[in-house]
Amino acid sequence: MEWPRDPVELREEFRPPYCPRRDCTDHRRTDPAGYRWTRIGHYWTACAGVVQRYRCGTCGRSFSQRAFATGYWMKRPELLVPIAAGLQAGSAHRQIARSLGCAPSTVTRASARLGRHAMLLHTLCLRHLERTLIEEILLDHFETFELTQDLPLGIGTLTGRDSWFLYAIDPAPHRRTGRRSPHQQARLLRRPPRPTRGGYLGSTGRLFDVLDPLLADGCRLRLIHDGMPDYVFALAGHPLGRRTAVKIHPNPERGPKGSPRSAAARARDRAMAINDYLHLLLRHTCAHHRRETIAFGRRLNALIERLSLTTIWRNLVKGRSERRPDRTTPAMYVGLTDEPWSWGRVLVQRLFPERVGLAGVWSELYRREWDTPALPRNARHELRLAY
Repeated sequence: MEWPRDPVELREEFRPPYCPRRDCTDHRRTDPAGYRWTRIGHYWTACAGVVQRYRCGTCGRSFSQRAFATGYWMKRPELLVPIAAGLQAGSAHRQIARSLGCAPSTVTRASARLGRHAMLLHTLCLRHLERTLIEEILLDHFETFELTQDLPLGIGTLTGRDSWFLYAIDPAPHRRTGRRSPHQQARLLRRPPRPTRGGYLGSTGRLFDVLDPLLADGCRLRLIHDGMPDYVFALAGHPLGRRTAVKIHPNPERGPKGSPRSAAARARDRAMAINDYLHLLLRHTCAHHRRETIAFGRRLNALIERLSLTTIWRNLVKGRSERRPDRTTPAMYVGLTDEPWSWGRVLVQRLFPERVGLAGVWSELYRREWDTPALPRNARHELRLAY
């Protein structure tokens, strides 16, 4: 995948490849050589210094070089890289703010921006992987919650067994199960209803929609899961079901902690080891997914933004294993990149949703349209110039 190394702000011979304004007809231009523009002067900012301005030859409106940078419209764009690293190192927003000398709200807004950038970048990665998938895929849901344990949330994950590449995530809001005291039941009934959008069944169907264009021509999808009924029903009703070979490893009964595992348990753990490791990694590196934490996620939209950033870190930045002297990332294994990326390279340039082409659920999640009804206010992403 072609991706620049130098940040947009530092390119002295920068030439605008298209108009950054989404309503311009040249915004979706694919041939930079035919784009007409003129230089119209400079301006100065404390954070970026001298910035070149341009005028679009099609719509006649002006824009700056910073319009193509990930730090566009930010007073402190230099915070994006340390905030991304801090979030993935397991720090909470207030801890990062204390370390960087900024307000916690600055970290919160930057986290949302980083998540949206990660959604677009991951979509771009999948587009370069179309018709190349030949490895076995592990399907499972990671369990967490939004705002309160009364609102459980499953996160569907699709992981390559050989590459460890995280191909897709998808939210699965569902109703609380298990034993509840009379007080808990009464509290649950007082909460406003939350749309589940299909729960596990809908989430699994959307995950198969991601896999369909990735599957190599003439190949069957080799899928491994734990036999959850929703997985079986979703695959049976999906066009991909006729081209799928399934291995099921049910979750067996396990004894007390420390007791020897049965043969079925050992077989299941061997088959699902890569996905289990991913879920352990999420618990360990994301502060809001730990079992005992005050940094839990409040909004489904924010949870997905953070998990999108984790997806980019897992695929492009982190090596497959830190215990072995091998820095090969999952993206390198599938042929997407030729070296591990740094956070600086991940954030080297801005991506535009209209050019990348987010569709379906991810277009809604990008605009923050999945509400958490228990909250009095659910902010949308409605910025027209910034992103």
